Amino acid sequence: MDKDLKISRKKKINQAIAFSLFTFLSYFIVAILFVILAFLIYKGIGVLSWGFISEMPTDGMTSGGIYPAIIGTLILVFGSMLFAFPVGVMAAIYMNEYVKDGWIKRFIKLMTNNLAGVPSIVFGLFGMALFVNKLEFGDSILAGSLTLGLLALPVVIRTTEEALKAVDDTFRQASLGLGASKWQTTSKVVLPIAFPNIITGLILSIGRVSGETAPILFTVAAYFLPKLPSGIFDQVMALPYHLYVISTSGTNIEKSREMAYGTALILIIIVLISNLAASRLRKYFGKKVKMN
Repeated sequence: MDKDLKISRKKKINQAIAFSLFTFLSYFIVAILFVILAFLIYKGIGVLSWGFISEMPTDGMTSGGIYPAIIGTLILVFGSMLFAFPVGVMAAIYMNEYVKDGWIKRFIKLMTNNLAGVPSIVFGLFGMALFVNKLEFGDSILAGSLTLGLLALPVVIRTTEEALKAVDDTFRQASLGLGASKWQTTSKVVLPIAFPNIITGLILSIGRVSGETAPILFTVAAYFLPKLPSGIFDQVMALPYHLYVISTSGTNIEKSREMAYGTALILIIIVLISNLAASRLRKYFGKKVKMN
């Protein structure tokens, strides 16, 4: 009895230690996020104004606003998701619902994982070689969006695949048993159930592509372009590249230092708003699935 009591007490102690460690790490990560946000707010809040958000940059980007960079970033994020999200979802559906377990499926998964580990600058060089030079899109929104879409594609594929795996097979069996085809089962039963979790891939992808500098450096980003684009074959300014330029190689780095912190703060705000909007979309579809 004493031995069992000691073992039980030891398990409780180990459980308490593990729980305390995980709790500490969780709060530590949140604290790091708040420190970063507090630093950016402290440094950048002074430069924020309606003019900073809505005006064109002037004097070699040492004054004026960052309106073209904000619009350019939003266009690139939307363009990349317009490519990556449907292609990634369809690829994941094919792998999870149609390809049988075997070496082909393992090979595709291996290549997807390797693609996720490729540095972003490699995507930038590939985008420049293929979209800018080979396909002759030039430095353009189209080339930049496709390059960022390729960068986000592995994230969308893996998160969608995991979302599809989480759907219980009984739903598939019941649908097939009622005479539905494989595609009807996938599109009408499996996909609506998995869609709230698929939105997670969209959230992660938006967060990644909105802050990338290397891919757009070679494919679309302009150093100083105080105007809005008129088509998909135009160059644009973008917040990550704008921040890089005014922080490292601007015409007057010290004078534009406050603008750099303001730009970083705006970029963080855009990412947060995008994530909140995607999360709301995820909850909406989650409630819709429960109601059905």
